[in-house]
Amino acid sequence: MTGYFIQAFIYLFAAVITVPIAKRLGLGSVLGYLIAGVIIGPVIGLVGSETATIQHFAEFGVVMMLFLVGLELEPRMLWDMRHRLIGLGGLQVSLTIAAVMGIALALGLDWGLALTIGLVFSLSSTAIVLQTFNEKGLSKTEGARSAFSVLLFQDIAVIPMLALIPLLAIPELVEQAQNAVQAASAQHEELSLVANISGIYYALVIVVAITGVIVGGHYLSRPLFKFVASSKVNEIFTATSLMLVIGIAAIMNLVGLSPALGAFLAGVVLATSEFRHQLEATIEPFKGLLLGLFFMTVGAGIDFNILFNETATILSITLALMLVKGSVLLILTLIFKIKGSDRWLLALSLAQAGEFGFVLLGFTVNNHVLPVDLAQTLSLSVALSMFLTPALFIFYDRVILPRYMDKTNQQESDDIEEHGDVIVAGIGRFGQIVNRLLVANGVKTVVLDHDVNMIERVRSFKMTSYFGDATQPSLLETAGIANASLFIVAIDDKARAVDLVRYIKQHYPQVKVLARAYDRGHGYSLRHAGADHVVSETYHSALILGSHALTNLGFNEEQAKDVKLTFKDIEKHSKETLYQTWLNNSEDDKFNTAYRDLYLQLEDSLAEVMKNKDKSKKPITFDI
Repeated sequence: MTGYFIQAFIYLFAAVITVPIAKRLGLGSVLGYLIAGVIIGPVIGLVGSETATIQHFAEFGVVMMLFLVGLELEPRMLWDMRHRLIGLGGLQVSLTIAAVMGIALALGLDWGLALTIGLVFSLSSTAIVLQTFNEKGLSKTEGARSAFSVLLFQDIAVIPMLALIPLLAIPELVEQAQNAVQAASAQHEELSLVANISGIYYALVIVVAITGVIVGGHYLSRPLFKFVASSKVNEIFTATSLMLVIGIAAIMNLVGLSPALGAFLAGVVLATSEFRHQLEATIEPFKGLLLGLFFMTVGAGIDFNILFNETATILSITLALMLVKGSVLLILTLIFKIKGSDRWLLALSLAQAGEFGFVLLGFTVNNHVLPVDLAQTLSLSVALSMFLTPALFIFYDRVILPRYMDKTNQQESDDIEEHGDVIVAGIGRFGQIVNRLLVANGVKTVVLDHDVNMIERVRSFKMTSYFGDATQPSLLETAGIANASLFIVAIDDKARAVDLVRYIKQHYPQVKVLARAYDRGHGYSLRHAGADHVVSETYHSALILGSHALTNLGFNEEQAKDVKLTFKDIEKHSKETLYQTWLNNSEDDKFNTAYRDLYLQLEDSLAEVMKNKDKSKKPITFDI
């Protein structure tokens, strides 16, 4: 027992030290886990033979991850994305298999080996890519959405691959395996429902298993979760969630299918369930820990002897793999019209092999399709490509993305053909609403924005707008700032917004400036720069939502409205006091102790007024 505790401590200690350092250096958590595994494994030797066993356990993190991915996908969403899912994803897998197979055949390999290697290398790392997208805030980009479609198709394609691989078995390897089995017939065999059946019966068992997961997930899981939820015992809900995922994984293993596929299908079935969010919250911590452990075992399991003896071969395979996959994806971006930095994000993010590569390689060895020595070499190439993936993301962040941003910034401003009474700087979600309201009431506006994509989008809705940086004096003059009555600042950059307000009030003091603030501090800065009126982008919507919350808690409409108006009145009285305090503080500490103490005092007064407001109908006063 002590040995298990020591091994667990080693893995956890390595992760606790290495992962935060890797994230601070911008390498990402996945690379941190891989490095931690290399350090405690091949480098220091603190872990050894148990790594393979732990990896089988940690692979369950991949199963949980695909369950969570499925929860995010309603069947209708899958249908809506069918063209990109099947088109982009299908072509990526097919073309990559063909390219890798062609290279392998040219090198003299048998067609069965060539096809198997193509299948292994056609898959990318769902775990690394999705986690890195989330960490870097790229999930909403066009490139990331396209990458997700490809990854989703790859995960689904694993199933037919697992069905095909046994058909490629090499007779010599099968004979060797049979001899080995006869020599060690007493060894333990895994449970299987399909070990001694083939043909139509095997297909029938698979159909029944998949149908059972879908039907059971739809009709049986809901009553089960309702029953468990009624107990109001959180740990039992956690146990039920784990039981569901583990049970599905076991069923899939018993019929020789991928546990990850079963978990994914179950997730899709439960995507419309009322328990979806609770399931996500319950499974997420386990998924994160097991995925981290999985990547550590990948790093710890690297055989440096093979790596050193075949360095040139492994590097050549890895670089060729990444070059082929990247080239295929770049070609597909032209077909599917993915432009700009998004095309490079798609190509670079999916250029590696994936965690399912390890699964398929193990499956090929067990089914006598690949020799063990070749599978070990390919496994090191898969691991190395995964190691290099964070570096590709860093290359994208520091080289590719800035170049496209520079191109956007260097684009010449549009020729402004008309002037108006109001100039709106920024046509994002906030500026659009303001502009629509003005235009609907016959106010002539001139809209400026430095985001080309945003300009093209709003123009498609017949909204006249011009590309250009509103902080540039020459553009302001062209837009007719000298004759404008009003200037609305709704740009996303807080510092540029403050500079813009200051410039306009210094050079065109007759123009009234209305500005959008992100938060209290930004609002103070805009006011100090000279803005005539500042509105927090969340203030009024938060008040409305708070009012609705009160009515849902039992307040009647009049009470909720009265409370909202009282709150606004108190905020209005306290605004000047807080602003003056902020203004008098040093630049290094605008929100110092004195400001915080005053703010807390005002909050106490607010609570007191709310408590006693029905007892007195006197006008509200606020003395500090």
